[in-house]
Amino acid sequence: MKKTNHSQLEKKLGYKFTNKQLLTTALTHKTYAFEAQIPLEYNERLEFLGDSILSFVISEKLYQTNIYFSEGELTRRRANAVNNNMLADVATHLNIGPFLLLGKGELKQQGSKNRTNLANALEALIGAIYLDSDLETIRKFIFKKIYTKEL
Repeated sequence: MKKTNHSQLEKKLGYKFTNKQLLTTALTHKTYAFEAQIPLEYNERLEFLGDSILSFVISEKLYQTNIYFSEGELTRRRANAVNNNMLADVATHLNIGPFLLLGKGELKQQGSKNRTNLANALEALIGAIYLDSDLETIRKFIFKKIYTKEL
């Protein structure tokens, strides 16, 4: 199994993990886990959680700051704010790609630059930070590192 020093990534994220295994899992693509000689958890479950947390935090903020918007307008704005293109851009800015643990085939196809992989890893990191800390910490992370402008 590949050993990686994640301190550079933690510095870029602005968050230091207490449970380093959560960070490793968030960065582990299923192709890497399937090729490992030992059972290994990969990031899809954390991605599921992170996607839900991100959607909740953005929905809450939109609801609180746009009191005259209809449900339809709030939904449209949330969809614009929480999309794979934007998440991939943020993941690229945070330089997450080089830290991804990818299988051989995914590496050959430059999976560390694949926008879907990057967006999924960012969602997994959101889930991991939440599990490693609390809701207030992940709110701060989301608005400091992902949504720096008004929604």
